[in-house]
Amino acid sequence: SGDGPALTVHAKDSLKFDAEAYEVAAGEVTFTYVNDGQLAHTLLIKGKSGFELEVGGKDVGSVELGSGTYTLYCDVTGHEAAGMVAKLTVK
Repeated sequence: SGDGPALTVHAKDSLKFDAEAYEVAAGEVTFTYVNDGQLAHTLLIKGKSGFELEVGGKDVGSVELGSGTYTLYCDVTGHEAAGMVAKLTVK
């Protein structure tokens, strides 16, 4: 680890991520999830079971991603519906 693709995502108390779209290289992607506010948030990828990050403060995890388009979301009740969704393009 440490030499593969990496992406940092920030969670906001406005029930948004810090971007609506992210891009990362294919491979074993290391995600760093940082909470910029006080609410608890999760980070999941639609269709990739077994990968979930949770913040209080900061969480780090990795998942193998092939090229394509994925959806990042927070599964805390109501957060995805409020807009806590982002597109992830893997090249």
